[in-house]
Amino acid sequence: MAKGRHSRYPPRKSSSWTMLIFSMFLVLLFVVLFILGIVSLPSSNPSKSHRGHDLSSIAHTSVHRDNSIGRNEDKSEGWVEVISWEPRAFIYHNFLSKEECEYLIELAKPHMQHSTVVDSETGKSKDSRVRTSSGTFLARGRDRIIRGIERQIADFTFIPVEHGEGLQILHYEVGQKYEPHYDYFQDDFNTKNGGQRIATVLMYLSDVEEGGETIFPSAKGNFTAVPYWNELSECGKGGLSVKPKIGDALLFWSMKPDATSDSSSLHGGCPVIKGNKWSSTKWLRVNEYKV
Repeated sequence: MAKGRHSRYPPRKSSSWTMLIFSMFLVLLFVVLFILGIVSLPSSNPSKSHRGHDLSSIAHTSVHRDNSIGRNEDKSEGWVEVISWEPRAFIYHNFLSKEECEYLIELAKPHMQHSTVVDSETGKSKDSRVRTSSGTFLARGRDRIIRGIERQIADFTFIPVEHGEGLQILHYEVGQKYEPHYDYFQDDFNTKNGGQRIATVLMYLSDVEEGGETIFPSAKGNFTAVPYWNELSECGKGGLSVKPKIGDALLFWSMKPDATSDSSSLHGGCPVIKGNKWSSTKWLRVNEYKV
């Protein structure tokens, strides 16, 4: 049997030049990624690293939006503040510009009517003593400015624009209020289109001299720790309260992460004591809301 031939020369090894070039390529690649900010070196100061699950670490994030009026002229910085975990509630400061707030008010003024509530049996609107404001609805995607605001809401909540109802504009005069209530439905009729209401974005279109706070009477936490505690009305001191501030947006979730309703999301509007209050509400659904 013939024996297999074997080479007299040893196996060829990788060239040292090839290895050197490859190493230099890796170093150059790392430098480029570091400059672009894609990778970073670990911090030697542990106090500067963000704690896990601490949403306050995303606060004071600059906001740039060129598709709505007033944003280029208004250089106010937008930032997110966590105010509660039960319910989950956040304030986006400087969410709207002053010009955007004024635009929504002027657009709604000719169409304001006495506010109603939803009948849980028929799904139709009806008068109620628990809500004494006036209001109107602006159709979703009505114009360029509203579409820009709706896209901003989608970016804030991570819920698609198509899941939102139309903007509701509300006006509260002295003495007017909205008793504590839930935004989620407790019937099957009102969830046929879009499913349950999962979250609410309440945008303040004006300041209020006194009263008019948004209150969460069932929220859990230290309510007196807010810096404006002494400025709250007696109604506002009955729970976790948010003082209306023009341009700010309050996001709170009516459903828990496990898709069950959150009873701590009970909320209301305290009576206006001095001045008047303008606001805009956007309700967001679990599924697409067809209009």
